[in-house]
Amino acid sequence: MLQKGDKKLINAWAFYDWANSVYPLVITTAVFPLYFGGVTGGENAQVFFLGTQWTNTVLYTYVLSFSFLIVAFLSPILSSIADYMGNKKRFLQFFLYLGSLSVMSLYFFESKETLWVGILFSILASIGFWGSIVFYNAFLLEVAYPQDHDRVSAKGFMFGYFGSVFLLLFILTMIMHPEWYGFIDHPLQEGETAPGIAFRLGFVIVGIWWMAFAQYTLYHLPLNVHHRKPEKDYIFKGYRELRTVLKQLKSLDALKIFLISFFLFSAGVQTIIVLAGKFGDEELHLPTSNLIITILLVQLVAIVGAYVFSRISTRFGNILTLKITLIIWAIVCLAAYLLPGEHPNVNLYFYTLGGFLGLVLGATQTIARSTYAKLIPEDTIDTATYFSFFDVTEKLAIVLGTATFGLLVSLTGSMRISVLVLMIFFVAGFIVLNFMKKTKYVS
Repeated sequence: MLQKGDKKLINAWAFYDWANSVYPLVITTAVFPLYFGGVTGGENAQVFFLGTQWTNTVLYTYVLSFSFLIVAFLSPILSSIADYMGNKKRFLQFFLYLGSLSVMSLYFFESKETLWVGILFSILASIGFWGSIVFYNAFLLEVAYPQDHDRVSAKGFMFGYFGSVFLLLFILTMIMHPEWYGFIDHPLQEGETAPGIAFRLGFVIVGIWWMAFAQYTLYHLPLNVHHRKPEKDYIFKGYRELRTVLKQLKSLDALKIFLISFFLFSAGVQTIIVLAGKFGDEELHLPTSNLIITILLVQLVAIVGAYVFSRISTRFGNILTLKITLIIWAIVCLAAYLLPGEHPNVNLYFYTLGGFLGLVLGATQTIARSTYAKLIPEDTIDTATYFSFFDVTEKLAIVLGTATFGLLVSLTGSMRISVLVLMIFFVAGFIVLNFMKKTKYVS
């Protein structure tokens, strides 16, 4: 078994980002939202689901919120059981298979008549992805020492951005030039040029990529590193494990303050990741090609941002680095609110905003993950349970962010007010960070 700090073990852990990051980019951000909008009738189209009429964009945001709520409910219980049984690796495996197979099942979402397929497997794919991330993040404490967390966390995100951009480019060529691959299909709807079969095959490829590349991570990650021997009543004992960690959290002031700040700024970060494409599409009326270029720009700049800010945090401390990123996030939100959709150079302004967003996207996620890992007591063996609170905080933040976004869109008919409210989340997160005190590894 590879030892903690071993370069091969660190690379194997980080490689899971390469495997899974195609899901948030291709499915959550770039391709599936456009496909969902096209199949359900275009901008502000009405659809029926569960006997109720919905605007397609509002339904999409509520579906995402619902999936995050399920993960937020399940992850603390499952992670405490995983810690008690010493089998985080098996839980990671289960959720990655649930997610990848669900993504592949989106192939059968072909029209409004199969909307339930798109909704069901969108929810299951989201649960699979975010559920696996709980256990993946928890392994950070078992593969790297605290002084290396910033660098190792950044490596994971950089692997993820590289891999997801590579696969997205391939899928985009398949969507825009299906004849290169020997097939031609009917358009999604009148006036659309992207063939539906290309989108759907893209979903299958994403699932295969995720499942296949994850095998390298699964092969090298340790199983039951603390040699725990669970008794039969593991559900009750797992729940007791959860209560123990919760009591410990109450006495860790720095960790509590960080989680509050993390909750606030995550409501903004994750909502923007999920819905930035729809803002450009429906509010600024940008062509699909411009949106794709912006998404690719964000991913490429994020690689640089993750690397640069991990070095800044090493020199100036995690908290100051996070504050800098939150200031930039708030400025981006304000600029997006003020950006006029009718301006002749609106696409160039949107590219610029995308560049700034990319700069802090990887940085904020990287530093947040490594900061939390450093704040966990060094001698703890309940790593998955601790990270489940991190994950629950993020998921509840996404529920708040996406639900608020969807509610304001339904009330105002515009996304601009929603974007302005997201800025408030970043400002509030910045304010809370000012109450954190220095610890051994976090300053």
